[in-house]
Amino acid sequence: MRSVVEAGEEWNIRHRAEGPLPRADRNFAELLQELRVVFTGVQILFGFLLTLSFSERMAQLDDFQRALFVTTLCCAAASSMLIVAPVAAHRILFQRNRKRELVRSGHRLVLVGLGMLGGTFCAGLMLVLDVAIGRGVAITAAGTLLLGTVVLWVVLPLRMRDSARADPDLADPELAGTSPEGP
Repeated sequence: MRSVVEAGEEWNIRHRAEGPLPRADRNFAELLQELRVVFTGVQILFGFLLTLSFSERMAQLDDFQRALFVTTLCCAAASSMLIVAPVAAHRILFQRNRKRELVRSGHRLVLVGLGMLGGTFCAGLMLVLDVAIGRGVAITAAGTLLLGTVVLWVVLPLRMRDSARADPDLADPELAGTSPEGP
């Protein structure tokens, strides 16, 4: 039985005329582009959270709110660290012929970093709404955001992936039914 990696390599060779190393280069470039989009927001959010601890309002938080703040701050810090990790690894592994490993590990690090970012969003929303409106609304809104995040960031992509596995031509609709020689 062929592995998923072998099937992916065959698909890329057949539909893109792309071997493993050019594919790794393209995948890493795509990963870096995604990181550019995400990291600016993560940096701003983390910086804002760091400044909040020095505001006068911090002294008025109850124990639950203080715990939410610490959770939000720690999630933001972890998210920042995980999302920057592939860039740091690339600098250390630069010109060492490890691009494929770098793409695989970078992919995993970014997935965990996105999970932490989702935690940041949910905990941060709960904290702000708890202070502004009340705990019941805060918990409900944060739970709804968590559910929406899981559906949009996990369930929907997994369903798309499963559809592509069931019909490999769905993996790239522009190339469905074509071969390198033509339709």
